[in-house]
Amino acid sequence: MPHIFKRPRVLGPALLIALFMVMAIFAPWLAPFDPFKGGPNALLPPGTQQYGLGSDHLGRDVLSQLVYGARSSLLVGLLAAFSASLIGLTLGSVSGYASGWLDTVLMRVAEFFQTLPRFVLATIVVAVTGGGLLKIIIVIAVLGWMQTARVVRAQVLSLRNAGFVEAAVQMGASPTHILLRHIVPNVLGSVIVIASLDVAAAILLEGGLSFFGLGDPNLVSWGGMLNQAQAYLRQAWWLALFPGLAISLVVLAFNLLGDGLNEALNPR
Repeated sequence: MPHIFKRPRVLGPALLIALFMVMAIFAPWLAPFDPFKGGPNALLPPGTQQYGLGSDHLGRDVLSQLVYGARSSLLVGLLAAFSASLIGLTLGSVSGYASGWLDTVLMRVAEFFQTLPRFVLATIVVAVTGGGLLKIIIVIAVLGWMQTARVVRAQVLSLRNAGFVEAAVQMGASPTHILLRHIVPNVLGSVIVIASLDVAAAILLEGGLSFFGLGDPNLVSWGGMLNQAQAYLRQAWWLALFPGLAISLVVLAFNLLGDGLNEALNPR
């Protein structure tokens, strides 16, 4: 596995993601100011006084908000993608190995969820239940497991008749043991690739929800910064530019990482 990260198409995006993760983890030490603390110096452009990226309409440092915003976006993206991958891996493995009526039911459920407009449904659910980081993560995970489940199911169907699986059956291994020991390790490559793409989708979805004012009001997020920047686009361009650029870069990095991992793990 470590040799994969020596590939340029994987190493570049991985380094950029690592940079954002370091920024999120060490935010209290990297941010020059408290992101919630305002002051008299409102709407100062970048490079003015001590504000490297300018200040917002309340006199808060944009750089500090940007650094702390990485925490919310990456936390939502990683946890939501991990949860969706776990759900998809579990249901896809069970569906493919059990087959029969259980496979039919699980796949019809997956198809039903895939027909739903993801962002619209997430907006409705969060608007009704109230904003909050945990709720957003749960909503994104529940709406994002279907692709993983379908890919895993297809691979399990092709592996269930493999020689090593039939040998395990002849030795009396239980279905749970066969899935966990012999089949799941062989499908993890595809799950990792899909998960990296799901992180990007989750970050975009969280940013969209926060942009419409449905994010966690107690946390700084890039989407929330864009929401507050709407009223000042003409006079303070930097309020929208920097969080928008951050979202674009991290989403692009995860998408490129997914492409690179797909090329490395699935060379055919």
